Amino acid sequence: MRVGPSTNYATKWIYMKPGLPMEIINEYGHWRQVRDDTGVTGWMHSALLSGTRMAVVAPWLTKNAMLRTDPQSTAALIAELQPRVLLSLHSCSGSWCDVSVKGHSARGYVRQSKLWGAYPGEMFQ
Repeated sequence: MRVGPSTNYATKWIYMKPGLPMEIINEYGHWRQVRDDTGVTGWMHSALLSGTRMAVVAPWLTKNAMLRTDPQSTAALIAELQPRVLLSLHSCSGSWCDVSVKGHSARGYVRQSKLWGAYPGEMFQ
């Protein structure tokens, strides 16, 4: 991540873990101004970003998020996910998201409000 939209700008941050979700907040040519889940903003070349939807369990949570078999609070519990666990987003209904835990076989549903990487009420397949 750089301070400005060019390699002439200083490096601001180096991300070591691939697949972290980033919110694109601006564009300039092949550069994207992004924000991470901690609120850090800067510029990244578009070649370093992917269109694959990812999320993290919300960093602001004080309790674990529940991964369930179906998109309802009464569905069977698969796992409890700690804040900042990296997830692949498969779809979101506006209130629940179909997710899988990156690097594990666990797949299920998490309340959308418990994630950073999907806007409140956002729906996609």
